[in-house]
Amino acid sequence: MNSRKPHRLEAARLEKLQKIGDLGLDPWGHRFDGHIPISEAREKCPEESGTDGETVRVAGRIMLRNNRGKLKFYHVQDWTGRIQLMVSRGDLSEEQWELVGALDLGDLIGIDGRLRVSQTGEKTIFAEKLTMLCKSLAQPPEKFHGAKDVEMLLRQRSIDLIYNEGVLDRMLKRTRIIHSIRQTLSGEGFVEVETPVLHAVAGGAAARPFITEHNTLGIELFMRIALELHLKRLMVGGVERVYEIGRVFRNEGIDATHNPEFTMIELYQAYGDYGSMMDLVEKIVVDAAEMLGDGMILPWGEDQIDFTPPWPRKTYAELFAEHAGCAMDDTDAVTEVARRLEIDTDGVHPDVVVNKVFEETVEDALVGPIFVIDYPASLCPLTKRKADNPEIAERFELFIHGMELANAYTELNDPLLQDELFRTQLDGLDEEDSMAKLDTDFLEALRIGMPPAGGMGIGIDRLVMLLTDSRSIRDVIFFPLLKPESVGGGKSAPSDNDKNTATETTETNPAG
Repeated sequence: MNSRKPHRLEAARLEKLQKIGDLGLDPWGHRFDGHIPISEAREKCPEESGTDGETVRVAGRIMLRNNRGKLKFYHVQDWTGRIQLMVSRGDLSEEQWELVGALDLGDLIGIDGRLRVSQTGEKTIFAEKLTMLCKSLAQPPEKFHGAKDVEMLLRQRSIDLIYNEGVLDRMLKRTRIIHSIRQTLSGEGFVEVETPVLHAVAGGAAARPFITEHNTLGIELFMRIALELHLKRLMVGGVERVYEIGRVFRNEGIDATHNPEFTMIELYQAYGDYGSMMDLVEKIVVDAAEMLGDGMILPWGEDQIDFTPPWPRKTYAELFAEHAGCAMDDTDAVTEVARRLEIDTDGVHPDVVVNKVFEETVEDALVGPIFVIDYPASLCPLTKRKADNPEIAERFELFIHGMELANAYTELNDPLLQDELFRTQLDGLDEEDSMAKLDTDFLEALRIGMPPAGGMGIGIDRLVMLLTDSRSIRDVIFFPLLKPESVGGGKSAPSDNDKNTATETTETNPAG
């Protein structure tokens, strides 16, 4: 039994709860059929002031109120929009008027009434009947129309969705973007599948996994860090165009573009290559932008992103030379640049040094959308080499304003070379440092025969960020990971300055 003494404002709401019960009404409501979205009611409203429209039925949450004696005005909101409600003492029964006196901000009500534009020009429902649907016992946040307590909003996402303008709309755009992706891929002949979340081997990317244990079998299992290897098994089995949109887990840092639990899509197309993947990711993103209906040039803070296709394609080598100031195969010059950037080069593979210099000098300068193509092969153990230059891998990354959105390559389907590359990657590394472990089941599948193919991963959370002008990944995930309030002696939201700790030596899919 909870013996907590209610706050004064909460106590007032409890009194109104009792009042509603005394009226013989259920304060928690019942099924409410026949109502239409508020956005539809607004469309039905007459344009001229004083003209009666049709009678409508809507349901929503009370967001604002203005009492003027026997006239009361409310703003009521559902997930499609907001509309004004006018309640007149003369239009309601005694019981209905008493119900009006028991209403608070945050309550959910049903409304039957006639549409009309008010004298001030606002689209309004003139109430004829009110139905109690749910009493809110929680006081709305202070200045709820502009709630800014980030800590509170992250921990109580319901409040954020209700009271911060634009948050619900942004999250609904997320669902529409994912729906658009599915439509695009269906039109291209892809099928969607589900693969295991618990893996016996943490493979398919370089990242530190979350580890768990199966009690009955007594074995260690890993939350998946990628979707790749199971999808390739399906392609071996004859599923020629396959994708999965799923949650992926990486036991790493948190910052503006990384969350340990995130959503990504991976897809594979038999008889394609990384060129096929460039065409496809461009279509996926352009289709999603078109679906949102705001054009191809979208805001990004004080800048803009022009998604108009086709997008430029530049090689890793030419971008390196342009921004680092030397050729990437000039080891002495690269080492000098690395030291100037305070990058450790002792005992580090030259190509890893090249990639660290690339990250420091090139990535933030890429406005995009731009495809960076043809990476050093040593960084890409799952990628087919170029026929005319085995030192270069047929891989691309898509960058937009310095953010990696997609990672793709022509898949390596040579089981002998794949085995050799896996073992080379693992050689001399601690098990904890190398998360692309030797997956013998996957190698056996390759020996059966996997068709030449293109494969790609896209970070869904990052895509939503870019299409909705959201600067933190926390803004596009319904429930981002937070440190428990009791940890560290108090509340703590993750900082955008916290460093991500992803392994840098091998290819990774776009992380969340």
